[in-house]
Amino acid sequence: MITTPEASAKQGNTVNEANNDNKSSSISQDHVVRKRIISKSVLGLISLFMLVPILIVLLSWTQPVADIWTHMRQYVLPQVLKNTVILLLMVTVISGIIGTALAWVTSMYRFPGQRFFAWALMLPLAMPAYVLAFVTVGIVDFSGPLQTALREFGFTTAIPSVRNVWGAGLVLSLAFYPYVYLLARQAFLSQGRRAIEAGQMLGLSRSKVFFRLALPQALPWVIGGLLLASMETLADFGAVSVFNVDTFTTAIYKAWFGFFSLTTAAQLAALLIGVVFIVVLFEQYWQAKRGNTVSQGSSQRFEASKPAQWGMALLCILVFLIAFLIPFLQLLYWTALNFQQDFDARYIDFVTNSLMIASMTTIFIAFLAIIIAWVKRQYPDKSTKLMTTLANLGYVVPGTVLAVGIFIPIAWLDNQLIAFGITSAQFLSGSVIVMLLALSTRFMTVSFQPVDRQLQRLTVNQEAAAKLLSDSPYQRWRQVMLPVLSPGVLTGLLMGFVEVMKEMPITLMTRRQGWDTLAVRVFEMTSEGMWGRAALPSLLIVLVGLIPVWILLRQSDKQS
Repeated sequence: MITTPEASAKQGNTVNEANNDNKSSSISQDHVVRKRIISKSVLGLISLFMLVPILIVLLSWTQPVADIWTHMRQYVLPQVLKNTVILLLMVTVISGIIGTALAWVTSMYRFPGQRFFAWALMLPLAMPAYVLAFVTVGIVDFSGPLQTALREFGFTTAIPSVRNVWGAGLVLSLAFYPYVYLLARQAFLSQGRRAIEAGQMLGLSRSKVFFRLALPQALPWVIGGLLLASMETLADFGAVSVFNVDTFTTAIYKAWFGFFSLTTAAQLAALLIGVVFIVVLFEQYWQAKRGNTVSQGSSQRFEASKPAQWGMALLCILVFLIAFLIPFLQLLYWTALNFQQDFDARYIDFVTNSLMIASMTTIFIAFLAIIIAWVKRQYPDKSTKLMTTLANLGYVVPGTVLAVGIFIPIAWLDNQLIAFGITSAQFLSGSVIVMLLALSTRFMTVSFQPVDRQLQRLTVNQEAAAKLLSDSPYQRWRQVMLPVLSPGVLTGLLMGFVEVMKEMPITLMTRRQGWDTLAVRVFEMTSEGMWGRAALPSLLIVLVGLIPVWILLRQSDKQS
């Protein structure tokens, strides 16, 4: 076969084009592989950063402190374990009963004030447990307004003291029942009406329908709320301090600042981690059973007899008054009474420090949350899911544990810098960096969850259309991704900001001397029994805390 010069040239061009295509394909594949490696490496570093405090705490058992532990085993741990068990049982039972009962009546029945109480019963979420604790103690103490009023009416028998584990358990139950209420109400709105209709067809009464049909269906949701309340109970520091009840969190604080033994504090923190992770395993199990979808509920409500309606209204009124309205009004009264005496130039520093650390933390974790959510979406394999879980693990770890876990490596780094002559004194340990890192680890998931949920709304077709519109990644992010992500980012920023404003143990344990926030001011005043002077900073925290409650209410309304 004779080949002409023109044919040879065409064949050569075809070969060159094929080679070029192969090279382009190879380059494109290399680019994809590099992008995947870089993305997952960044996610791995973030996960490791979040995991370091926990690992540091667990490794503290390689350095036992025999003399201190002898004292701890004899005089501290037995009481700590006893109090922890009592608090967990009380919160589980009381918050479970209150939250489930309120969720059932507000979602399924008509009664006076039903529409108001449906959202108002979530307001206790805006009040930190330590604020509700000191207000309760201030009201029912011997010199408080309740016993003073009773004595004026001739009642001379004193009310038993609430400064014990039983008083703490009751207050924590009132502070954390909204977790059960919110999840149980979602379940009843989607399942409760169908359960009643099915029960009525079988000839069952309303009460039998609740116990035999509706409650078993909603049980995974109820238990999910109870486990959240349990984790908050284990992490609580401020409320138990007000009631003078020793738990793991107060024992960690005393070991660090009382015995001046950071190692002992870390070892106690390791024990608490063990308890927390048992709770987490239960939470993961029930979350898998619960699922993530909630069908739209019916706006119709069932009628009840007049006595039953007023009984439901009375239950809602009592809980709302005790858990939110009376404490809030007492805060307003104490603030007005002590404002001129208490408010001075220091409050500018309290507010400025609180706003500064909250702003720095929320911006930092929002940036990390966007990275984690994006990598999770692009590479949804098992390793990515594992690293994402590890990156969000800090939320289930109490603040006292993270404070210890962050401070130890930072202090070690300071000592190394001094040993090598780089610095002459510790400057990292007493800086805002320790607080920032501990708070970021604690509240990463608060920012990640809304960002991740919002990113899931971006469909594959929308993402493909964005790639067709522009070859520039920057343009695609600015024109398509950011408008989709912005509501989730804003929600994450607001919720993270408020959580940092309320956080007490991390701020208290890692701040430098004289660098106080509103939460630290509350602790200092309540430690001295000065309830009135703790009211102003508490009121500011509560008012800011109403922001995430409003966000939750909007989300709940959309789902129901």
